Amino acid sequence: MLESITKPQDIKKLKLAQLIELAADVRKRIIEVTAKNGGHVAPSLGTTDLTVALLKVFNPKTDRIVWDVGHQSYAYKILTERNERFDTLRQFNGISGFNNIHESEYDAFGVGHASTSISAALGIKTARDLQERNGRVVAIIGDGALTSGLSFEGLNNTGHLQPNMIVILNDNNMSISRNVGALQKYLTNILVSHSYNTLKEKIWAFIHRFPSRYRRRLIAMAQKFEENIINSFVPNVIFEDLGFKYVGPVDGHDIGHLITLLNKVKRNMVGPVLIHLVTTKGKGYDFAEDDASKFHGLGPYEIQTGKCVKKSGISYSKVFGDTLCKLARDNSSIVAITAAMSIGTGLDGFAKEFSSRFFDVGIAEGHAVTFAAGLATQGIKPFVAIYSTFLQRSLDQVIHDVALQELPVVFCLDRAGLVGEDGATHHGVFDLSYLSFIPGLILMAPSDANELEAMLAFSATWTAGPIAIRYPRGTARFSDASHPPIEIGKSVITQPHGNVAFLGLGNGYNMAFDVAQKLQESHPDTPIKLVDMRFAKPLDSALLDDLRGTTRIIFTFEENSVLGGFGASICHYFSQDAIPVITFGIPDSFVPHGDMPTLYRSIGFSADALAAKVAEHL
Repeated sequence: MLESITKPQDIKKLKLAQLIELAADVRKRIIEVTAKNGGHVAPSLGTTDLTVALLKVFNPKTDRIVWDVGHQSYAYKILTERNERFDTLRQFNGISGFNNIHESEYDAFGVGHASTSISAALGIKTARDLQERNGRVVAIIGDGALTSGLSFEGLNNTGHLQPNMIVILNDNNMSISRNVGALQKYLTNILVSHSYNTLKEKIWAFIHRFPSRYRRRLIAMAQKFEENIINSFVPNVIFEDLGFKYVGPVDGHDIGHLITLLNKVKRNMVGPVLIHLVTTKGKGYDFAEDDASKFHGLGPYEIQTGKCVKKSGISYSKVFGDTLCKLARDNSSIVAITAAMSIGTGLDGFAKEFSSRFFDVGIAEGHAVTFAAGLATQGIKPFVAIYSTFLQRSLDQVIHDVALQELPVVFCLDRAGLVGEDGATHHGVFDLSYLSFIPGLILMAPSDANELEAMLAFSATWTAGPIAIRYPRGTARFSDASHPPIEIGKSVITQPHGNVAFLGLGNGYNMAFDVAQKLQESHPDTPIKLVDMRFAKPLDSALLDDLRGTTRIIFTFEENSVLGGFGASICHYFSQDAIPVITFGIPDSFVPHGDMPTLYRSIGFSADALAAKVAEHL
């Protein structure tokens, strides 16, 4: 059936049985491709039926379908003229794992971070009303995104403006980590509540006492009564008080019912409508249904067994989680905080061992930071583990609530640097730039797992203000060499002799080391001083002052934007000197998705390319 669909309009010709077959084909396609390329499997399997129904009812060119957390939209990509290229999912120059307005005219809004769909859809709908243009606008939100304050800001403003707009709440009872919060518990416990099911059983038992000739009418009456009873349990009042007409809960896998409902809402809509969908994450693939957290986002896997094609080695996330557990056993004031990423940040072990000291606040990064600040005022030692790209969402809280008050919160920035196949929305290449200008914040980056362990141990004892530690995604490097203890603002000179200085920070130090090795192979007479800087702030002023009299040129290496990053700080330090400083890092552009070696080569941040550039400068 999928092979007969070349454009979304073809779906409108299909009967219900064909639509169900199409949904099965799309799921098979998603599984086949993600098994080879990796990706966000469970979220898109859960929204496949919804996608088919949406494209049956709406025209994605004249109507606008706005996805939230774009990893739910693989089925949408397949059915909007991208099936032939879907094999390139998450590969360099291939299909993005998220919605991208530069990739297809069918993508109404680019997305990679959660909770943006309602606000974006409201903007699109308001613009169309101002321009007197026709067409419906639909926002899909779910996967835990309703825990974000941005979602409620969008709901509130939509209720105030009262546009004819549809919001679909995809309630699958399973986000990246278990959903948290009173509202989510309320939403997901509706259909399994004891009172509701007890009443339902009594009603159906009562009906079956009657002769069969009366049952049909009684069943119809009971179903209508059941709908009214459900409405007394669901939080329709919450949404109606915000100005929405609430519809639901609705089975998100009943394509026929979805089509009927969407057509009714489309024809009769006056003002904003919220449709509450109940879905199963990973629907149609047993392994994904049984372990939706694992199949939320993963690398290549075996279709028949569901087992990952594992990469060898321990990740930096695992090193972080294990180290924090060790520290917490000796320090009862340590707590861990994350934003719907307990597994991704390596805190699942901490959550099990220290359940009362672990806090998953949902997709609410701003709240996570201010919550940590409040804890710190009372003598608690908070470690806030958030991906580098997601901490961007809480910059004001880092400045205003933590740094300004000199609170000893520790920010653990996982996925710093390039992250590969997730692409531009997830590369952590701006944190050195947006954190280095904050007064009083100490900013560290380990070059290997041993340094990460040492920096975490140091941070556990630091009480004079906030600390941020950034570390990359992927397999951790371990060193047999002994490391000097961590001292604020002190670097480590690993190769002492030379009038050419290579200053590397974090993973940038490893690149500097590789470049030095290559350069000395081709230019053995070039003496290089190699430094693991450790700190982006404060800088090692004693080392830098010493370079003034002994160095003719300085090269800096970092996996961060060259604008405002570590290299920029070194340039500023030597701005009154004659020593040239050449900075190497991520260029002033958004880096696409792809495997890491390809991405490094594409931006000229490979050892070969950098060694050639250094040779030119020398």
